[in-house]
Amino acid sequence: MSDSAALPSATTLADAPAPVFDRGYRYRHALESILVPALALVLAAAGFALFLICLGQSPLDFVDLVWRGAFGSAFSIQNTLLKASPLLLTALCVALPAQLGLVIIGGEGAVVLGGLAAAAIAPPLAGIPPLLLQVLMMIAGMSAGAVWIGFAGWLRAKRGINETISSLLLAYIAIALFNHIVEGPLRDPASLNKPSTADIGAGNMFGYLPGTDVHPGLIFGIIACIAFYILIFKTSFGFGCRVTGGSLRAAQLQGLPVTRLIIIACALGGACAGLAGMVEVAAVQGRANASLAAGYGYAGILIAFLARQNPLAIIPMAVVLGGLTASGGLIQRRMDLPDATVLVLQGMIFVAILASETFYGRFAWFQPRRAP
Repeated sequence: MSDSAALPSATTLADAPAPVFDRGYRYRHALESILVPALALVLAAAGFALFLICLGQSPLDFVDLVWRGAFGSAFSIQNTLLKASPLLLTALCVALPAQLGLVIIGGEGAVVLGGLAAAAIAPPLAGIPPLLLQVLMMIAGMSAGAVWIGFAGWLRAKRGINETISSLLLAYIAIALFNHIVEGPLRDPASLNKPSTADIGAGNMFGYLPGTDVHPGLIFGIIACIAFYILIFKTSFGFGCRVTGGSLRAAQLQGLPVTRLIIIACALGGACAGLAGMVEVAAVQGRANASLAAGYGYAGILIAFLARQNPLAIIPMAVVLGGLTASGGLIQRRMDLPDATVLVLQGMIFVAILASETFYGRFAWFQPRRAP
């Protein structure tokens, strides 16, 4: 058959219906992205309300205490922002690799190693200017996190090892390594009841933002979210990541450096989690100890999924979850419930969000349309 016979004729092309651009699809798609997680949150709230009723507690009292503990006063709001600060960064550890279709859940390991690296270099460099020391601590913390999560990306790209499993196992290894070093080679002899590294010094700690009791970690997190939104949606690198996430095969056919994209995205996410650990050392703890393993990396998974992996949406989601965490003490005192009650709610939300993923694309009204 000749080449001309294989091609459609001009008459055929003229008779074919022209594709119609559905101008409303963009808005319906955005509405779907809001309604589906909102429904998941409603179902999670209903399930948690039944849980409270079974315990003989009032769900309305719980909601009232959460509001008062999270946003009811200036002190509560500042406490919420403090809790949200590390969550902004650990959520990015999940959201950035997710652009390539990767599910990284080992951010907790990057947090503790980032904090440990920052705390380890501070005492030997105690004589240099505080600002320079803080910058070096940030570099050390981010580098440790980038190497750790970047290694999970390397295993995925080079060896085909599932990144979800490898990052989770690496998190357990990181925590074990952290405990060994803190309780062994770097332990401060003065830390008797709670093994810790040496104090970095009060003069080397981050101060508070003017007029508040909030440390600069909040600013770091917000800037990082904005910067990575621009990187993902406004640059060729981000476009390559999203193409790879949409179809690995298509990205390879287009000649995109898939291996490099995977490793860089994972390393950037790990650097964010490492920075979160460094901030906890330089702004809160003053040293590395078991308090660094506070579950920030795992909470970041929930926030990233609630935000649909959008760096800008991470900001309000982190504040909401930070408020929930900040209200835990008030709930414990007023309702005589354990701290784990808040974790139960977080778990229900996480399960509901994961289940809601199956509803995307199921309803015809949200899909693109053609003219009749």
